[in-house]
Amino acid sequence: MAGHSHAKNIMHRKGKSDAIRSKIFSKLAREITVAAKLGVPDPAMNARLRLAVANARAQSMPKDNIERAIKKAAGSDSENYEEMRYEGYGPGGIAVIVETLTDNRNRTASNLRSYFSKNGGALGETGSVSFMFDRVGEIYYPASVGDADKVMEAAIDAGADDVESDEEGHTIYTTFEGMSEVASALEKALGEAESVKAIWKPQNLTPVDDDKGTTLLKLISILEEDDDVQDVYANYDLSDEDVERLSA
Repeated sequence: MAGHSHAKNIMHRKGKSDAIRSKIFSKLAREITVAAKLGVPDPAMNARLRLAVANARAQSMPKDNIERAIKKAAGSDSENYEEMRYEGYGPGGIAVIVETLTDNRNRTASNLRSYFSKNGGALGETGSVSFMFDRVGEIYYPASVGDADKVMEAAIDAGADDVESDEEGHTIYTTFEGMSEVASALEKALGEAESVKAIWKPQNLTPVDDDKGTTLLKLISILEEDDDVQDVYANYDLSDEDVERLSA
């Protein structure tokens, strides 16, 4: 098990201003509603809903908001969201995957196509870049749960595949199929995770120069701001310092 893969999954970190927090809550609420609608509206009997609620709590989403999102699934006036994945290339040939929950796929596709074309990229067909990523589970803990050795030992015992630790926290990778089982085992050893989710992890990272990198980060930021977009993944090779420098 490698200790540090340095593969970034959510590629563009931002501060949590009120506006950004509101956007995060909106996306979390949409996932809760969809999870409740696809299964039973009880987290104890619905694994996807249980994960969605846990992730919302980790972001300090108010209990009332969570309950409202669950109840919305039972309402006759609730939107019918579709899970859609879009794939394309950004500046410098960087592969980009965009996961969405949308009630209007034509609007979403049109918006995404525009974002890509205006920022040096192109939207492709489904499957055009996803073969360059692995579908895996990601479990994240803040640094406060313990040092890298403690987390590595817990991860091995839980059956995880890989751990990446830095000053901010610990990212634990699992198979997609084993994510819930590993998360449950880790919770007994380390407590509740800050987030548990399925992600697209790049198999290899692609270097990008400053000029292309600046445009790429702008594209990712615009994608993340879209209400229909839940997550954005890309396979570029930039350090956190480079991201902060080029985003300034």
